[in-house]
Amino acid sequence: MAIRKSTMQEQVAQAIAEINPADRPIVTFHTVTGPSPWLMDNLGLLAQAFVKYYFVTVTEQAVVFHKAGRMTARPKELVAAIPRAEAAGLVSDVRRKVLWSSLRFQLPGQEKPTRLNVGRYWRAELDQWVPAVTGQPIAA
Repeated sequence: MAIRKSTMQEQVAQAIAEINPADRPIVTFHTVTGPSPWLMDNLGLLAQAFVKYYFVTVTEQAVVFHKAGRMTARPKELVAAIPRAEAAGLVSDVRRKVLWSSLRFQLPGQEKPTRLNVGRYWRAELDQWVPAVTGQPIAA
């Protein structure tokens, strides 16, 4: 089970290298989908059935989504790989907060943008990821 951030990022880099050896990760963060994590925590185990965990990586060529294991925090199957030129227009409503930051990303095949909640532990990576994808600095 990966606990250290650097270990998780290495595992994601290996998963990306298996898919496209010519591509190189720039920044990766871990996220959980759904409404506010505060609300989901209060709803208990039932709410966990409705959230998904992802590793989101911006690489030299694309924005890559991998499912993340709930218990192991390891990258699993590839969900989407969106070319960087297209990804900038798919990011919206970036909100940087003290404990849980969030943004919305329009995943392929979804009718509306998915809310991605990013914990404080991964906020430095979010602060790098947003400008790398959108070209705009993240508002504090």
